[in-house]
Amino acid sequence: MKFLTFSAQTPAAALKQAQIECGEDALVVSTKQVKKKTINTPALYEVVVAVEDAKIEVPAPKKKAYQSSEDVLINISEAAKQISRIAKVEDEGVSSKVPPKIAIEEKSRVNEDVGDIKQEITKLADKIKLIQEMFWEEKAPSRNNLAIPPEFAQIYKLAKTSGMGGDHLDNIMKLTLEHMPIKMRHSSESVKRYFQVLLRKMVPVRHEREVPRGTKKLMMFVGPTGVGKTTTIAKLAARFSYIKEKRDKVGIITLDTYRIGAVEQLFQYAKMMRLPIEDVVDPADFNNALRSLSHCNVILIDTVGSSQYDKDKLAKLHQFIKNSEYEIDVNLVLSAGSKLEDLKEIYKNFSFLNIDTLVFTKFDETKVFGTVFSLIYDIDRPVSYFSVGQEVPDDIEVANSDFLVECMLNGFKRKQDANSSK
Repeated sequence: MKFLTFSAQTPAAALKQAQIECGEDALVVSTKQVKKKTINTPALYEVVVAVEDAKIEVPAPKKKAYQSSEDVLINISEAAKQISRIAKVEDEGVSSKVPPKIAIEEKSRVNEDVGDIKQEITKLADKIKLIQEMFWEEKAPSRNNLAIPPEFAQIYKLAKTSGMGGDHLDNIMKLTLEHMPIKMRHSSESVKRYFQVLLRKMVPVRHEREVPRGTKKLMMFVGPTGVGKTTTIAKLAARFSYIKEKRDKVGIITLDTYRIGAVEQLFQYAKMMRLPIEDVVDPADFNNALRSLSHCNVILIDTVGSSQYDKDKLAKLHQFIKNSEYEIDVNLVLSAGSKLEDLKEIYKNFSFLNIDTLVFTKFDETKVFGTVFSLIYDIDRPVSYFSVGQEVPDDIEVANSDFLVECMLNGFKRKQDANSSK
């Protein structure tokens, strides 16, 4: 076994050189950056490959640097033909004229051949992905001097296009490259599975707990205008009072007296679910409303939508919390479709209310979920619920990291869509 080193301005170009010199069977040992890009000179990357001594030959003049997608598809086609021929041999050769013992041995050999060919098809299919990602690799922007091996390019691109913050992605990718076992790097699919597990462990979640007997749970929902606080409260009211196995006695308080339509909507929901509801204008009256709902063990509090820059409205919300006779869990409601910088700014300006958990809405109105992950990762606050549509009470999900990571990398699918695709 010999080790050969190839250098070029990109990892993909260095890999092409290695394949020209050593062929497709060369094993990539490492890929690293040996020289950083400067104003006057390009970056330099180094690929080290291992080859058997007997396989080091002078390359043919017209040999391709790599297999094109067309070449690989042709190989797959040939493999498919082989399977057909083997199947034909199995049907025609293993007949009544062949002694049983020989027939069994022949069938066993055929099954082994089919298994080998299927493995080769899987490898060829993965090569197509790597070739596609190599072209993306060459066009990709600067990655803070982080060299991404070809088999990692697919998951890097998925995470990048999900909207995840670049600094977060580079940090996570660096951790993956440092700690992922070498034996798991044989294909882009195994890399993707490892990356998914790592992402799941980075999402803090507040699990739904039963309210102990004799205690109360007060949940206030705050956030910008138009994020769906009122609809989210209606969904949770139905969940706590009718859907959960252990039903709670739920009461509702609305502090949103600015929007007449929103107040009427919430009163209508409360009437349909036969739940008590109180409206409060002044912080001094807040405790009176709480006393009138003393028989309830869960109280959901709706608030007026506030711009993160409206200091007067935010200060008034703080007065309600400060004057309460009970401890209040403050839930910041955010739209999943908001830009990451806006999400950070909203959290920053609402954070003085001592945010307990995050609730993300409008999952059905965006295709980009990396921003949600990056905010959670950045501020290290747990998420409690995802609102995934407009239907009350169905479109609410208890938050879990698997669901968020699946949305990030494979897109959001409604339950009925996911079931129909199986």
